[in-house]
Amino acid sequence: MNLEYFITHAAILAVGGTITFAVAYYFVKNDTQRYFNLKSFEARHAERAHLLPLRLQAHERLIVFIERLNPPNLFLRLYQQGISAAVLQSLILTEIRSEYQHNVTQQLYINSESWNVIRKLKDDTIAMVNNATSGLPAEASGAELSKKVLQHMAEITDNPYDLTQELIKRDIHQLF
Repeated sequence: MNLEYFITHAAILAVGGTITFAVAYYFVKNDTQRYFNLKSFEARHAERAHLLPLRLQAHERLIVFIERLNPPNLFLRLYQQGISAAVLQSLILTEIRSEYQHNVTQQLYINSESWNVIRKLKDDTIAMVNNATSGLPAEASGAELSKKVLQHMAEITDNPYDLTQELIKRDIHQLF
């Protein structure tokens, strides 16, 4: 009989413990869920607060990159008196690639559409310089290359460098 008495009391205690645990869980569940939601919100907020300066800095650096990529600015920086078109072309291509490599990690902080536009702008600038050089005689001067590229730029109705900067500015405004 002792065994039967022991099993009965153990079963009663198990059922009582289960009911007590279920009731306690029911009352604490909402508070626990709210606590974890709040912690998750705080973590996301802290992450955003940490990323915002990095994202702003990336947008700033890409605007500088676009300015440096703009042909009038390239020629102003790289042109030297008496330089040949081939040498100027080489300097320009090296400069563009170097600037791009310096800023390639900024794509982590801007949206993909903007990065694709910036990459295309870089590729189009390289193609524009290469096309202008290929249309010149082998002994052409750097001044002739500059003139040809700048004439091509003057024929474009919407400046792609200005449009790309406007796209970056719109991205910045989306952060706020």
